[in-house]
Amino acid sequence: MGQFVEALLTEARFAAKKEIPPLRTIYFGGGTPSMLSPTHLTTLFQGLREIFDFSEIEEITFEANPATFTTRTAQFYQELGITRVSLGVQAFHPTHLQTLGREHTVAQAVASVELLRDAGPAEVNIDLIFSIPGQSLADWEATIRQAIDLNPDHISAYNLTYEEDTEYFERFEKGDFSDNPDLNAQMFTLAHHLLTKAGYEHYETSNYAQRGKRSTHNEGYWAGNDYLGLGPSAVSTIQRERWQNLADTSGYLQRIKSLGHALDSHERLDDEAWRLERIALMLRTIEGLPNQYLLPETNLSHLADYLELTPTHLRLIGEGPLLVDSIAPELC
Repeated sequence: MGQFVEALLTEARFAAKKEIPPLRTIYFGGGTPSMLSPTHLTTLFQGLREIFDFSEIEEITFEANPATFTTRTAQFYQELGITRVSLGVQAFHPTHLQTLGREHTVAQAVASVELLRDAGPAEVNIDLIFSIPGQSLADWEATIRQAIDLNPDHISAYNLTYEEDTEYFERFEKGDFSDNPDLNAQMFTLAHHLLTKAGYEHYETSNYAQRGKRSTHNEGYWAGNDYLGLGPSAVSTIQRERWQNLADTSGYLQRIKSLGHALDSHERLDDEAWRLERIALMLRTIEGLPNQYLLPETNLSHLADYLELTPTHLRLIGEGPLLVDSIAPELC
């Protein structure tokens, strides 16, 4: 872990040689950063503050596992300057947690939210997953209602997807798991109904926030802001230059030690690639897609039931958010 933290800081120093503007948001995730000890986290945070300009920071998000949460943990996050903690709860049902391979219990998930609340002002996000194998519509409703009862600032609700090279995909291919589009749609609609009724703003396809509690960091991705990624497999995009680090952790450490960076691939996003990406991401937001990204010859008539065209934006309405992944290609 110590070598890993030092590698991150070495890469950060290398990246800082570029013209990096003052940071606005930081997101520690893409794994389980809460596995790092307080000593390692302190070293990491102090190092980043020495390397980058933190004067304009608006939000620091930290992903955490509810399995190893204590009062001291919650207090320590506040001391580090973390303003937002994202808990990988996924479900409030022991069988579904077991299916997902999660280590924490339902009681630990509930306790972690309460401990963060007691520790101070950091915002709390709860990540949830629906369409878990064996999960019924009633199970999903119970999970949403328990999440609402905990009154987090933000709730993310993701449809389980079967990614290649994972155990879930292998079991899906063997027929152990199945995907039911109708049930997916019912669960998506149920989440929208219950969460918006509870006062959460459905501001992006998979994200709900109390007033003023949106994820500023994620909004930057959807809007196309520049971002710098550090760590194995991390992606960066600055002025339409995109690069990705080596995905292998051992290889990453070796490259950082010898080169100072772990660049594995690089591309320049041309106007068309940038336009297509903006369609795919901005259409997911409540603000919608700026009309400038639509081609003059784009035919929207067959999508009239799902789209609202204003003088400045194209927004999804009705069942549109549910169908965003199939509508977006129609606009390209």
